[in-house]
Amino acid sequence: MKNILLFLFSVLTILSCKENTEQTAQNKENANSSIFLLDSKWQNQDAEELQLKDLKGKNLVMVMIFTSCRTACPILVGDMKKIHAKIEKNKLKDTSLVLISIDPTNDTPEVLKKFAAERNMDSEPWIFLKSDEESTREFANVLAVKYKKISPIEFSHSNIISVFNRNGELVSQEEGSGINSDAVAKTVNELK
Repeated sequence: MKNILLFLFSVLTILSCKENTEQTAQNKENANSSIFLLDSKWQNQDAEELQLKDLKGKNLVMVMIFTSCRTACPILVGDMKKIHAKIEKNKLKDTSLVLISIDPTNDTPEVLKKFAAERNMDSEPWIFLKSDEESTREFANVLAVKYKKISPIEFSHSNIISVFNRNGELVSQEEGSGINSDAVAKTVNELK
């Protein structure tokens, strides 16, 4: 009986090590993945159609929000504005600040445009995007953003700001409301 238990423990240990090795390899592969490989279609605040690969060549600071939010999203928008103010001018021309709606039904390009204008975010480097439900959910999963509709105009969601390099590879993420805008800006300022 003792030998059988020892044998089972050994097999489980070997399988566990193999799983961890496979998971580590998968994590490394995902770390080298680019959001530009996603083929989803998006619309910006000017109702222009684009794909994420159209953002290639600039560093990206991205956050997912919805415009009717009255709790966390105004804080996230404020965080994005703080980050904008702390990015060096020579880096700012190589950076896009992207706000992606998790409410594609209500956040039409017209709504996004008005939202941007009311907050003085209606020129470069600001970009507001919306897509369909499926593409929005897919992108949220890439960013590890969780969200759930809790009423016709309200969502519960993660508060994550992500930084991507010019190749669309995730460089860093900050989570929470009132994130460390200095750390995000520093990351952007150090990118090539």
